[in-house]
Amino acid sequence: MKIFAKIRFYWGAFVISFIVACGMIPMMYLIPSKKGWFIHFFNKVILFLLGAKVEVIGEQDKNADLYLLNHQSIIDIIALESIEYRNYRWVAKKELFEAPWFGRLLKQGEMIRVDRESKSGLVALIKDAKYTLENTDRPIAIFPEGTRASSQELLPFRIGAKYLAEKLNLTVQPIVVLGSKWVLNEHNKTAHSGVVKIIFLESFNVKDAPKNWYEEIRKKMQKIIDNEYLLNKIER
Repeated sequence: MKIFAKIRFYWGAFVISFIVACGMIPMMYLIPSKKGWFIHFFNKVILFLLGAKVEVIGEQDKNADLYLLNHQSIIDIIALESIEYRNYRWVAKKELFEAPWFGRLLKQGEMIRVDRESKSGLVALIKDAKYTLENTDRPIAIFPEGTRASSQELLPFRIGAKYLAEKLNLTVQPIVVLGSKWVLNEHNKTAHSGVVKIIFLESFNVKDAPKNWYEEIRKKMQKIIDNEYLLNKIER
């Protein structure tokens, strides 16, 4: 069975790369006014070709400014983008903008570039986020862990998302994503058909939240991850 999981991984990598290069990017250039629609449509196609489905628990707050997600696979992004038609601005490290195909997708999709090694990176992040919220109808999505994790335990949350939310008094909604690493695991290069579960937690405005709200979000998200594995054997 391991060999089939390996084959499925390379099939999945091909599907994602092909659709990004030959579907998303060309159509975003040809009809820029429909960028968001094309991103959502093609992500639905990707999940279908990978044999994956999405299960949604809870309700998304359509008025939230900032979505915080745990991160373990590129499927996290694909799954969330596939379920509705909000045109997210994803926060991504600057190195990803230099990747051959995905960098072009990030640039054409007008995502937010962050330089994590620069002291001015947070200032630029705040500036870009403020412009987004004041001049567009696009919410911001960010992975507070900062990178993909390979274990069940959440990585320590980086300060950027907290600073962003508090500086701009944002309405935040945490989201737990489960099962995406089973569908496509970039650490051990395996893939399977399966269900990606997206769990929307209660949203809140940070100005009304306790001082330790950021730490409490991480605890709540970790508890959900642990309970889902204990009860349903679903890994994150």
